[in-house]
Amino acid sequence: MPQPLHLHPDRLFPADADTRAVARRLHAEIADLPIVSPHGHTDPAWFATNAPWADPAELLITPDHYVFRMLFSQGVPLEDLGVPRADGGPVETDPRAIWRRFAERYHLFRGTPSRMWHDWVYTQAFGLDVRLSAETADHYYDVIDAALKTDAFRPRALFERYNIELIATTESPLDPLSHHAAIQASGWKGRVVTAFRPDPVLDPDFEGFHANLDELGRITGEDTRTWDGYLAALRNRRAFFAAHGATSTDHGHPTAFTADLSDADIRALFAQVVAGPVTPCEAELFRGHMLTEMAAMSLDDGLVMQLHPGSFRNHNAAVFARFGRDKGADIPTQTDYVRALKPLLDRFGSEPGLTIIVFTLDETAYSRELAPLAGHYPALRLGPPWWFHDSPEGMRRFREQATETAGFYNTVGFNDDTRAFLSIPARHDVARRMDCGHLARLVVEHRLEEDEAHEVAHALTYGLVKAAYRL
Repeated sequence: MPQPLHLHPDRLFPADADTRAVARRLHAEIADLPIVSPHGHTDPAWFATNAPWADPAELLITPDHYVFRMLFSQGVPLEDLGVPRADGGPVETDPRAIWRRFAERYHLFRGTPSRMWHDWVYTQAFGLDVRLSAETADHYYDVIDAALKTDAFRPRALFERYNIELIATTESPLDPLSHHAAIQASGWKGRVVTAFRPDPVLDPDFEGFHANLDELGRITGEDTRTWDGYLAALRNRRAFFAAHGATSTDHGHPTAFTADLSDADIRALFAQVVAGPVTPCEAELFRGHMLTEMAAMSLDDGLVMQLHPGSFRNHNAAVFARFGRDKGADIPTQTDYVRALKPLLDRFGSEPGLTIIVFTLDETAYSRELAPLAGHYPALRLGPPWWFHDSPEGMRRFREQATETAGFYNTVGFNDDTRAFLSIPARHDVARRMDCGHLARLVVEHRLEEDEAHEVAHALTYGLVKAAYRL
């Protein structure tokens, strides 16, 4: 028999009754605040065209690498989930078949944040009240599919339904931003902005790097095979992105290594990079110097700088060759920040007009490196638990390890960093509940007064992200 599905009103709150009561009071004040999503990977075409999602699989499975990496780990080929192949080869095209494969294996997600996010979507967005399983797969599909055919489930309607104030997408510097232009011209009041992700033209190891350099030159009219032309082209694109709403840049380098080379040394290194190929050490040195150049440009144009290091991307070479990037095979690595960031911070760390938000996939760095750095340098802020750690336990560890040294106000609230649209309100619900639980514990331990906890809860939910990202 199908099992019932419901969300407990006290989910994620502390088990202790007194602490739970405080968490409830805190949460009641912030639960309905607008959602600000300053960093993510949703598709701007959704909001430009406002076209309905075709089916439940397209909405909830195909764009979500949290889902298909788990299924792949249990032997389900990505082709069977409809994930497009790089060579255009055949993949499953029957969305009901994809949904059934997912539903039959839904038990694999027990204890994971994906299970919590999906259950939130099923109950809150679609009103489903039985658990997803092989037995209920077709019922789920039919309910969700019918809803997606209504205007209430078009992208703009859902944006408004969940009180989303802003979503920032992430685009390559080579992107024409036509979808963002269409959104701006449409008269729709929803705020969807872009973020500048220059990795394709900053990282010599990025596939197609030299062709990307040439394309950057073509669209800017600069000679990107010269150092001066290259920098001018980057400034050109940053201004173009800012004109389309960008308030931030984003850098997904493999490490946090930075460098501050002399003019002669960087010109010589750039000549090697352009001529190619370069050694791994030369590529890392170039990436490191370019982070410092990006900080210099941010000080000039006001764009907030985000640094997302520490991922061994595309670890599964066969999956990368067959399907390309972002297919669930990125793995966290140990990351140094104290020494790695020093060249950049020596030059810009004391600049109050610059904001650099640093994220980590190496949790051991929270209390040892990142909280002390963010607790000292005016230019530095500590980003929230990211990717593998935007989970209840990850959020708890983050607050416990970072707050004593960095405080709350050297952090930047929460961002969801998702490709799956309906997981945005689900993820923000988890973050708000976990923060209220943490603050409630400080109150009952007499480390924080409750009126202060209410102020902090509001800041963590809304105020800090608006300030940090200059929204």
